[in-house]
Amino acid sequence: MAGLCAAVASMVLSRLDPGPDALKLWLRISVAVAVGALFLAALFARRITKDRRQIAQSEERFRRAMKDSAIGIAVVGLDGSILEANPAFAAMLGYSREEIEALTFFQITHPDDLQIGRETMDGLKAGTVDAFQFEKRYLRKDGTPVWAHLAGSVIRDEKSGRPLYLVSQIENIDARKQAEARIAEAETRWNFALAGAGQGVWDLDMRKGGTTYSSTWVRMLGYADGELDGDPDHWLTMIHPDDRQTVAEADGAHLDGKTPFFEAEFRMRHKDGHWMWILDRGKVIERDAEGRLIRAIGSLTDITRRKETEERLAVSATMLADEKERLRVTLQSIGDAVICTDAANRVTFMNPVAEKLTGVSGGEALGKMLGHVYWAVDEETGHRIGVTRPAIGQAPSDQNSRAVLIRRDDTRCSIRQVVSPIMNERNEFCGLVIVFQDFTDARALQRQLAHAAAHDALTGLANRSSFIRTMEELVAQARKDCTTVSAEGGGHQFMFADLDHFKLVNDTGGHAAGDALLKRVAEAIRGVLGPEDIVARLGGDEFAVILKSGSAARAKIVARSIIDAIAGLDFTWDGRPHLIGASIGLAAIGANCGEVDEIIARADAACYAAKAAGRGCVSVAPDGVDNKTEPPEPLAAAS
Repeated sequence: MAGLCAAVASMVLSRLDPGPDALKLWLRISVAVAVGALFLAALFARRITKDRRQIAQSEERFRRAMKDSAIGIAVVGLDGSILEANPAFAAMLGYSREEIEALTFFQITHPDDLQIGRETMDGLKAGTVDAFQFEKRYLRKDGTPVWAHLAGSVIRDEKSGRPLYLVSQIENIDARKQAEARIAEAETRWNFALAGAGQGVWDLDMRKGGTTYSSTWVRMLGYADGELDGDPDHWLTMIHPDDRQTVAEADGAHLDGKTPFFEAEFRMRHKDGHWMWILDRGKVIERDAEGRLIRAIGSLTDITRRKETEERLAVSATMLADEKERLRVTLQSIGDAVICTDAANRVTFMNPVAEKLTGVSGGEALGKMLGHVYWAVDEETGHRIGVTRPAIGQAPSDQNSRAVLIRRDDTRCSIRQVVSPIMNERNEFCGLVIVFQDFTDARALQRQLAHAAAHDALTGLANRSSFIRTMEELVAQARKDCTTVSAEGGGHQFMFADLDHFKLVNDTGGHAAGDALLKRVAEAIRGVLGPEDIVARLGGDEFAVILKSGSAARAKIVARSIIDAIAGLDFTWDGRPHLIGASIGLAAIGANCGEVDEIIARADAACYAAKAAGRGCVSVAPDGVDNKTEPPEPLAAAS
């Protein structure tokens, strides 16, 4: 550009034959034009480079979005061929990317849904479709169908508007579709169950002007469908006069918000004139801003037979008082294993759960002494737990939280038992009801929870809280025994260990690598210590050790062994080896060593001194609270 401007200037000057001043002016103009042209050329080149970089970045973002997306993404040609698919879409149908990109959408679509995709393609070619969204079924590689939701758009040529390809997002909605099918099936079963159980449903909707009743119910009352619908107060006129006041009060209490739901038992007149006992349950489900009723729904159940049965039972209540009490207690406990005895402790009843837990059939157990059927011992002592008659007036209670049932084949299961006396109307003792549960899994879970509460979830070592409790017990015992710390022995030794170069493992290998390495470190420390010594993870890459016996000199040797064991770990992650070390601070535990937090603080300071001395060292804190200002003495690592 600059050369062209200079050539033009030369041609003009040669024809005009200007003087010296004009020539200088022309030269200045030419130089200015040349410089401006060079500046514009550089600006254009920079803009082109920037545009190319932005395009490359945009392409890379698109590629990453496809690859990392949790839902399927596919680029589809106008002929239905899959030009590109992301891993999520391939995995959804059980293919590899290469396999699915060799297919067309028509090949992986359920035959019954092929028309949906063809209609979209036709609309696209006709120019009537720019974006689409629908649900269809695909076929997995193994032939099983899977429901998916498609949402996408058509990519067109910017100049001609001609469609080029489609970009689709495919979401797996198979679980939702199955859930909808289950809900529909459950609703169908519910309607059949209502009809079969003689129950009806009423729906009071003030916006629609009244109450509607299910066809099952109106037919049970002798009416035709819709004959009772309408007036929301008409049902009150069908209630027996003796029951109307009670029902109205219950209804009013619920409408006023005093009860969570409405429930009443009353007599209602059949169309032919006879009375039916009804159980009515309902609830307000919508109110307006002033709290007035908008909508309520409830159920009606014919309980005539139940009421008749209750009346018959009431007549014979005195004659069957003993059996009624036995039945009441048994029914209260029927969900668990139940054994009943008479006053002489002979078995009179066993339910199926008790037969299963004891391994003895009910027919074999009847008439036998309880001890021949039910033998429980204390889990810890092994002593038999006797089943005796509770004191009169005493509430049933758990007899032993560590009970273990021993069966005839010597197998065992943990149980929880409750013993209740059976008393007749004359307050005479008639026998016992023993209710027990298989508590094996629950007791194992209790142990697991207790272990989890006291141990670090990652390494299995003691956690900080349980370790501090142990330290407090040791310090208290040392004070009680007046145990002093000496070079020859006495008291306990506390170590505070902090890993060196561990952060680099987390930074380069990630937290998964760090966690794996912490487990290895825990194993290495545990392997150095004796069975009585205690090791804990205080948090992060900090560990603590209590040597239960031994002198300070032995503690230094053990600490040195721990450092060597950690330094010798052969740890590789993703093909990359990692080397770490450890620095340890030592502090004594004795009657003259102060509180637990002071001991830990001294060991922590000693560990800090070991790190300052070059890492991989053992540093000993001064003994006693009076010398805590003295600097700890680092022991250099052996070379």
